[in-house]
Amino acid sequence: MTLGQIKETACSSTVNAQKFMAFINGTCDKFDMGTSIRQICFLAQVGHESGSLFFTEELASGAAYEGRKNLGNIKPGDGIKFKGRGLIQITGRTNYQIVGNALGLDLINNPGLLGGKNVNVCTAEQLKNAALSAGWFWNSRKLNAIADAINITKPIDSGSNLDNFILITKKINGGINGLHDRLNRYKTGVKFF
Repeated sequence: MTLGQIKETACSSTVNAQKFMAFINGTCDKFDMGTSIRQICFLAQVGHESGSLFFTEELASGAAYEGRKNLGNIKPGDGIKFKGRGLIQITGRTNYQIVGNALGLDLINNPGLLGGKNVNVCTAEQLKNAALSAGWFWNSRKLNAIADAINITKPIDSGSNLDNFILITKKINGGINGLHDRLNRYKTGVKFF
């Protein structure tokens, strides 16, 4: 993808899109997101989740995840240690372990490898891992297949296109939080593909 495609679809600054460009393209290659519709859907979603490619770590402390066995947070401090990180917020000890295994990273001992606060304080390695973890999440939820069901030549905000976009959003977010914003990012981005 071009810098303009990433910037416009994620609704990002040029500087942030530039910082992520190689890593997003590498992620799209690794996780078979080579079509326009897959890329637009991915960027619209990660653009929302990361505050326009700015945040790579959840703003909250993570204390709300303390003791959440469904996330694998079984040790004191796990909620904070394994709070959401990456362009799609990977959360919880179990998910960090799975992502770490998939990407060949020791995220249990080094959770900060997925990101740190925001793009301005991240190393290149953190930016790369933030993008790769989002690609892993996307792939693990089989979101390419859902994106493929969207007809790029038709409006995204009605009919089966909307139904499929909502399904992607639910698989990422658990609900439809920020749906309007995600749709607007898609609508902006589709003009550049």
